[in-house]
Amino acid sequence: MLVGVPKEIKTREFRVGLVPSSVAELVGRGHKVLVETNAGAGIGAGDDAYRAVGAEIAATAADVFAAAEMIVKVKEPQPSEWVQLSSDQILFTYLHLAADAPQAYGLVDSGCTAIAYETITDDQGGLPLLAPMSEVAGRLAVVEGASHLKANAGGRGILISGVPGTAPAEVVIIGGGVVGVNAAKMAVGLGARVTVFDRSVPRLRYLSDIFGNAISTRYSNSAVLAEAVKQADMVIGAVLIPGASAPQLITRAQLSGMKPGAVLVDVAIDQGGCFETSKPTTHDDPTYIIDDIVHYCVANMPGSVPRTSSEALNNATLPHVLALADKGVAALDDDPHLMRGLNVRKGEIVYQAVLDALGSRSAA
Repeated sequence: MLVGVPKEIKTREFRVGLVPSSVAELVGRGHKVLVETNAGAGIGAGDDAYRAVGAEIAATAADVFAAAEMIVKVKEPQPSEWVQLSSDQILFTYLHLAADAPQAYGLVDSGCTAIAYETITDDQGGLPLLAPMSEVAGRLAVVEGASHLKANAGGRGILISGVPGTAPAEVVIIGGGVVGVNAAKMAVGLGARVTVFDRSVPRLRYLSDIFGNAISTRYSNSAVLAEAVKQADMVIGAVLIPGASAPQLITRAQLSGMKPGAVLVDVAIDQGGCFETSKPTTHDDPTYIIDDIVHYCVANMPGSVPRTSSEALNNATLPHVLALADKGVAALDDDPHLMRGLNVRKGEIVYQAVLDALGSRSAA
């Protein structure tokens, strides 16, 4: 199979779909890989690094899209990309279609087979291709939130850890999954007071077991969460419903009860966001302020640490890339977990949570 790797074009997105070591695996199994020039520049992998492992270098993204049988990316295709896809191509990348009707129907119109990293499952019921970026995003959420608590960034002017004789920041994390656990690890490590909310009692028991008295755990209901948000200096939205839109758990009305200069970090923004006032931002302009509350809603947070992120992502995606390259779409029939990644095929949306979120095309 001819596998294509275009350069990512989303604002300040420096990750790459395949790192050189992954290309070497594909080439070693008899496949061809076509990489757009400078696609790996953000991770310090120049064209020569790809040539050295057997890749061919294409001058433009159009050359990659025109030739490849499978396109491997990181972020969802942008409008200029999805119009270049065709019915005989496989697209393998993050999609997050439930919050993006234009992209969803752009992929439908292309006729391509679109497989989403974020809905592939494993034997434990986890989301193994989403997990590495969730680990990165959870940790970054605390780093970025702490940075924007500074007064010059519009925040409350406090140090997340405090110093002797002063109080540390109160950090509320909504969701105890992979993002939430990693955010809690980082926040605890920095000395914050941390409360994690979740609606699964077994998950709360697990968090209590691994963190002990370093965090507080609370069952998430609207009244208890609303009270905690009032006391918070930082709130991290880490909720996930696989493939579906995120539930909105903090309303615009609640902002007025929060501390002025508090920071909301919405890691769920790819799925529409879990705060009513959330809207996607970029690394170039990451925050905005509503009712004196700082909102950080960057939709590709791991893109700011592309070396770590690209390597971690490839560790998870490579087995599936190899299976698809070896067998084509037949790989879906051989692996029910990979089949769960199928979102669009033959001009139809086939993932139920996306259908539920988007409704009919005429309504969208």
